[in-house]
Order: sequence, then C-alpha cells, then structure tokens
Amino acid sequence: MTGTAGGAAAPQPSGTTAQPSGASGPTVADVLVLGGGPAGRALAAACAEAGLRTVLADPAPERAWTATYCAWPEELPPHLPATTVAARPAAVAVLPGGGRRALGPYAVLDTAGLRAHLDARLAGVTVLPGRAAADDVRPDGHRYRVRLHVPGDRGGDGGSSGTDADGTSGDGSGSGSSSGSGGGGSDTAPGDDATQVVDAALVVDATGAPSRLRPGPAGGTEQTAWGVVVDERAAAPVVRPGEAVFMDWRSPGPHRPGWTDWPTFLYAVPYGDGTVLLEETSLARRPGLPLPELRDRLAARLAGAGVTVPDGAPVERVRFPVDTPRGPRHPVGFGAATPLVHPATGFSVAPALGLAPRLAAELARHLPHDPAAATTAARRLLWPRSARAVHRLRRHGLRTVLEMPPHLVPDFFDAFFAGRSGRAFLTGRDDLTGTLAGMAGVFRAAPPAVRTRMLRSAAAFHPNGR
Repeated sequence: MTGTAGGAAAPQPSGTTAQPSGASGPTVADVLVLGGGPAGRALAAACAEAGLRTVLADPAPERAWTATYCAWPEELPPHLPATTVAARPAAVAVLPGGGRRALGPYAVLDTAGLRAHLDARLAGVTVLPGRAAADDVRPDGHRYRVRLHVPGDRGGDGGSSGTDADGTSGDGSGSGSSSGSGGGGSDTAPGDDATQVVDAALVVDATGAPSRLRPGPAGGTEQTAWGVVVDERAAAPVVRPGEAVFMDWRSPGPHRPGWTDWPTFLYAVPYGDGTVLLEETSLARRPGLPLPELRDRLAARLAGAGVTVPDGAPVERVRFPVDTPRGPRHPVGFGAATPLVHPATGFSVAPALGLAPRLAAELARHLPHDPAAATTAARRLLWPRSARAVHRLRRHGLRTVLEMPPHLVPDFFDAFFAGRSGRAFLTGRDDLTGTLAGMAGVFRAAPPAVRTRMLRSAAAFHPNGR
C-alpha cells in the first residue's frame, strides 16, 4: 500500500558515478547490483563496506524517489537513523460497520531521509547510469558479462519505471536523462544503442517487481491504488491525529454504473509534515482493479466524508504484482525481485534493509573466487526452510482472498483483525510459528461462510508450491 506522493529535490549520490572515459575494456566488479532503489542501494553499500568491488546500475542515479514507504517498526533494522522515519503513528483498522481495531505501532519512512542515508554510504560504490534486460545478462565462463543500456538512448525502454518495492514496480529511481552517459566499456556505433559493459563475478537483481530480468505474465494478481495528499486538517474526518488507517472497509458510497463489485478500502497515513496520504486501495485482484475506478471511488468516499481535496493536490498511482513466485538462482534476486514483498501489504523495504548487511557478508566470504558458492550462500540466507514455508502460506492466504466472493472479503478482514494474531501474519518473513498462529486465529474468528471458503481453499493448498 504505497505509491508516489510527491518528493523533495533529488539528493546527489555519494558514490562514484562513472563518466565517459574512452576505455576499451569493460568495468570489472565483484558484484553488480541492478536496480538503485532502497534494496539495491542498501546492498551495494553493504557489499562495498565488506570489501567487494561493487557496481550499482541505476537508470537515473540522481532522480529523487517519490514513493511512500511504510513498515512495521519491529521489522526495521536497529541501525537506521531517526532521520529515516517521518512518523510513528498508531495503526488502526476500521470495519464495515464502523468499529475500530487497534493494530499497534506503525512507521512511515521519510523517503528523502532514507535516500540521503543510503547515498551517504555509497562512497565505495561505482554508480553507473543504465539498465539491463534478461538478454543483457550473459554468463561468461564463471563470471557474467552484462550490457547496460544508457538512459536516454534507444536501447533503453525509454519509459518510466517505478520504485524498488514497497510499492510500484521498476528499477528503483525511475528513468530519464542523466549527465553521465557512458563509462568503462562504452560501446557506440552509428545506428547502434549506447551501451556500457560490466564484467562481474556475481549479478544481483534488485529491479523490483515484476523484475526487469523476468517480467511477470500479463493479467497477474496486482495491488492497485489511487491516492491524493491533503492537509491533515482536511483529512480529519477520516483519520485522527496520531493515527494511520491501515484499512477502512466502510463503503466508499453508493454503487455507481461502471464500478465492479470488488471491495476496496481507504488507506490513510500521515507524512509527519502536516500532510496525509488518502488512498483508495484494491488489496489484490487478477487483473488489478483499474485506476480510473479507484480514482472515482476515492472521490466519492472523500466527498461523502466531508473531505475537500484542493485543486492541484499531489496524486499517487500504485500498481504492482503481489503473487510473485521465488525466482531462479541466477542472478541473485533481492528486494521485491526475490521477492521479499508481502502479498497482503506490499511491504519489502524493511526486510531488505535488514538483510542487506548479512547478504553482503555472505557474498564477501566467497567472492570473487567462487561465485557459485556465493550464489548458494545467498540462496540459503534469503530463503531458509522457514522463509520458504511462510512465503507459500502467504501466497495461499492471498489466493484464499481472491477466491472469496467479494461481499465476504470485508468479513474475512474483520476476522483477520479480531485478535493480535493477525499482526503475526503481516510480519516476520521467516516466523513460521507466528504465521500459522495468525492464520489459525483468523479461522477461529471468522463467520461460518468465511470459514467454509477458507476450508475449500485449504483443501487445494500445495505445500511444496513456490
């Protein structure tokens, strides 16, 4: 439940941005990280700090991030400075009848502060402007030879990209022109794409979800949302001071022609600067609920609640997949590309920030001499047996919601938030005991119709699925 909600001026990266040098050979690295969002930047910085020659490929290294990143505080690594958290409201859920459930502490990250913190750690990283697709990552003996397309040339996809999850998909900081348009291994010819080549012992895919290296199928399960940013005083009818509304399942208003019957909810979080994001959200649908319908539902909801949205209010658009299976071993996936994204929330930034130093340490034990061992070690760290089991259960829970009649979905979440066990399902990517307890708690609290649907879904559960 994130998106793009305006942003401050772009911070300048602290790493070494490669500039055209006329060098004939490729840039050589122990680790090449593709994708410059929070996950990619955190891992690149940690790899350099572990003594590895590290290259970070970002399609627009100087472009500001505009996504809204949120987290459960217990998942944030303890070393994050206070400047990376904008607000610490109390999360609540509002049920269809108007009842409220307290969900506990919540954290809204300061996007610019997080970016500045990560950029300050890139001093030992070579930052290259560029992006790569699957065909650009080629094994070369025991190493990789990767062709990066320089932003602004005809070889890139030339379009926009989103953020490295906790939100919309893409490379991490968007696309567009950059002052640096080459580097070691720049290879241009009349009529050809402008590219640069990196020779790396190991490649990390941190390009978001769906990964640019393995795009998902069309029509997959997506979370979509449409939001606006307003003054906290204007938002007072739907979100109280000091609170974040995780889900408000009250109806957005009378059903209108053209609307589907799929339920949506209001997500409302304070930015800590006197403004609030108000977002109409479709948790998961195959395919994702269209953004124009979400925009209309939000307008109807806010008008009915007496919230006035001023002309020119910042707008947020969100669309990202939530049912992504674990990827192959090569390249090493990280962040939303692996995927760390939680199918019920879209969150992945906090787990990625916490895992980055541990993953870098594992890679440094084996690189540059044994990339195969490094890849195996990465897989074991990111996907131990408990994490694989939790991932399968989370995807099963998502399928349960997707298969439920729309009118029962709010009742399902009423049961979900009935006890504290629901929070266990939302956190702890390798907490199998907590996840099972959370799912059992939902079943106990569910009304008979919802229980029947849950039992039908459980009968079709495949414990060894990806």
